[in-house]
Amino acid sequence: MGEDGRRKESLRMAQGEKDGPSVGLDTKEAWWGDVPVDRARHSFHPLRWVIVGCLFLLPAYIPIFIELAKPPVTASNYVIGGLLVGYGALYVTFPSVQSPGPRWLMFAHPVTMLAIGSVLVLVTESPYILLYASLVVVFTLPAAWGLILDGGALLVIFAVSWLDGQFGQRLSDYITVTSITAAVFFMARLVRAVRRLEMANAEISTLAVAEERARLARDLHDVLGHSLTTITVKAGLARKILERGGDVQQAITEVREVEGLSRSALSDVRATVSDYREVSLSAEIVGARAALRAAEIDADLPHAVDNVEPSLQRPFGYVVREAVTNVIRHSGAKRAQIRLGRNWVEISDDGKAAGPVPSGNGLNGLTERLTGVGGSLTASAGPRGGFVVRAEVPLDAEPASAPSARVEPAGGFA
Repeated sequence: MGEDGRRKESLRMAQGEKDGPSVGLDTKEAWWGDVPVDRARHSFHPLRWVIVGCLFLLPAYIPIFIELAKPPVTASNYVIGGLLVGYGALYVTFPSVQSPGPRWLMFAHPVTMLAIGSVLVLVTESPYILLYASLVVVFTLPAAWGLILDGGALLVIFAVSWLDGQFGQRLSDYITVTSITAAVFFMARLVRAVRRLEMANAEISTLAVAEERARLARDLHDVLGHSLTTITVKAGLARKILERGGDVQQAITEVREVEGLSRSALSDVRATVSDYREVSLSAEIVGARAALRAAEIDADLPHAVDNVEPSLQRPFGYVVREAVTNVIRHSGAKRAQIRLGRNWVEISDDGKAAGPVPSGNGLNGLTERLTGVGGSLTASAGPRGGFVVRAEVPLDAEPASAPSARVEPAGGFA
């Protein structure tokens, strides 16, 4: 993909036209999908998490193991102890299966832990042991799966306890466990929201850089394309005068104008990089007159721009600059004309254009500028030969947010 393609794709993404589902917090993608984890920023070192996880397990494990160690120690005690060890191992290793990772492992790990935790709740009569599995489920799986699995496990435990006649005795514990599980679920949603915001900020930064590069490329093309073309023409004119032994004073005048244009171009480049450069339609008309005269092209230009809407004079100035540059560089014309209206500008010549010519950076840049004010650009061969560029902005047009202007058959823009 070329630079223009990348720029258009970035701008399309900025308008929310990117393919794929939305990633808002209340969308299907947010509930059933997941946000990839930046391990460099959001993950503990493995050994560090093992230590922290073991510390979290101690408050629930110590009283259970004390009970299991009381004589007589039966085979069931060893089974329960083994389940607790496996349960704890799954808990301290859960960060390693967070997304990105194998999809099957990302589901198998928390589901296995939740199943073991549910069994331990029933055999140890300690509902708080389930909280570790609930935490792993909501932080590892998408939000919808966390709600389904944690809610389902709690309902199963409540049902078994109800059938055993123990539900009333443990009601306060169940309320506490349910409340903590709900709090952890919403905490996980908050963490995912923060990650999505980080991803959005990173994308915005990337788009801002791409847009700034596009602005610089467009403005530098407009500045240097016109200035260097005029400098080349004037330098060539001075050379021809000197080679023919003509008026030396005229050649000196042309060289002085080349020097002035070079200084002006340098100033424009500096202002463009700083984003302080302004374009004036009246100044561009004056510059076009001098450039066309140096290229020995008869110019039929307006003497005033008062009839043009003030808000349109800057974008129309860019159109005049680019179109005149291309008349000089590509058309081979002997005559050029600029006509102005309240909301339109048209530049035509009697050159050699006879059909569509692939567009380049110049036409693309003008298209983007006109789109910014809700306008359109047409560029094509004229009915009697030559080339015609016309820019028009409806008087009731709303400024557009990104380039999408209509461009009809393109002409010779470099």
